[in-house]
Amino acid sequence: MEAGSGIAVSARGLVKTYGALTAVAGVDFEIREGECFGFLGPNGAGKTTTMKMIYCCLPRTGGDLAVMGLDPDRSPAGIKARIGVVPQETNLDTDFTVLENLRIHARYFGVRRREAAARAAELLAFVRLSEKAGAEVDALSSGMKRRLLIARGLMNEPRLLILDEPTVGLDPQARHLVWDRLRRLERGGVTRIVTTHYMEEAAEICDRVAVMDGGRILVTGRPRDLIRQQIGEEVIEMVPSEEERSAIAADIAAFPARVEQAGEKLSISCDDCRPLMALLSEKGYRRITRRPATLEDVFLKLTGRDLVE
Repeated sequence: MEAGSGIAVSARGLVKTYGALTAVAGVDFEIREGECFGFLGPNGAGKTTTMKMIYCCLPRTGGDLAVMGLDPDRSPAGIKARIGVVPQETNLDTDFTVLENLRIHARYFGVRRREAAARAAELLAFVRLSEKAGAEVDALSSGMKRRLLIARGLMNEPRLLILDEPTVGLDPQARHLVWDRLRRLERGGVTRIVTTHYMEEAAEICDRVAVMDGGRILVTGRPRDLIRQQIGEEVIEMVPSEEERSAIAADIAAFPARVEQAGEKLSISCDDCRPLMALLSEKGYRRITRRPATLEDVFLKLTGRDLVE
């Protein structure tokens, strides 16, 4: 992959092992310049390990990896100069103010003081923290700290921004503000790579996603396309009694639908659930709802519903 090819990151047969443990088992993917690409998966799926190889925090064990035309193992400094990283943990320096955190971070990239001051002021306005410029980091809310981390990740004007769980622990208002800031980066052509456990978030901000499990990529595509391909348009959810289950199975069998059971709940997916919903309602089944299919349905279908520790 050459710089300017339209591909920001490319992997072929990418592997990462830790002794006998295989964290990433030969994955292939391409991330296009300017898009928002999401890695989704349960804990231990390999998504964070993949991200760390991209931003030169971990060396790969095997396969090919190119980031903006450079090999992370051969040119880590060249890659780090062009990327921004927003980690999951809050690692802001509490000895400095909000503004000082940005200006000091800029020094690592050789940004001159005057230019750093201008960028910091611009980015604080971008993440709506201008009035907190002189505040201590410990005085910020969780949402403000996440926004400050995003601003810090943008101080070197990266062409690629990597975000690990960018809205973890935030309330809905703060989460939506972060989403809006990330969407605005598209206008400047910034490529964004995200890991998230929030399926609503992935569907909202990602152009494409890769669902990982067991160190492998199961599917890649646009969220809406994956929902149609893997689930359909709609889902009926119901909690039948033990006596009702056999009768419901016979009723559903006459329709082009797929049924999954999680505990006591049945999830029935189809392209048009209206006829089945009408029949089930007519027969008097209770605790029944019909809703649009979501990316979470795709995630649970592919990775399973059992809790993995």
